[in-house]
Amino acid sequence: MDSLSYKTVSLNKATVKKEWLLVDATDQTLGRFASKVAMLLRGKYKASFTPHVDCGDNVIVINAEKIKMTGNKWAQKEYVHHTGYPGGQRIEIANEFVKKANGPERIIEKAVRGMLPKTKLGDAILRNNLKVYQGEKHNHEAQQPKLINLNDLR
Repeated sequence: MDSLSYKTVSLNKATVKKEWLLVDATDQTLGRFASKVAMLLRGKYKASFTPHVDCGDNVIVINAEKIKMTGNKWAQKEYVHHTGYPGGQRIEIANEFVKKANGPERIIEKAVRGMLPKTKLGDAILRNNLKVYQGEKHNHEAQQPKLINLNDLR
């Protein structure tokens, strides 16, 4: 047998084929939704997945304000950050966080960020490939995104 027929193909930045995908967040549970979006961003649903390369697709999330949380998380889930000064730890409940400017978008971005690698690659994937919008309108019609039903994915 020819040993070259078993050669593993590893993608690089030049050989990656990215698509634009449109995902609707209406009535989706936040954690399950974020894990599937993270897998799309990472490229895990592709046969040519390469762990050290940004080989995932570009994902556009619409209707961010219609996301759901199970149980009593709207009243109990805390978002914690620190200002960098002594005693500067700030805690916000999800109800208050979502009322701020770009709150629903930031909740989804934070959930997806938590499911990506905590490396430079994870930062690049999130910064370049995830776009989150409230409502149906987005400004990526020129890319002709393909509508994806996340319930069909494993």
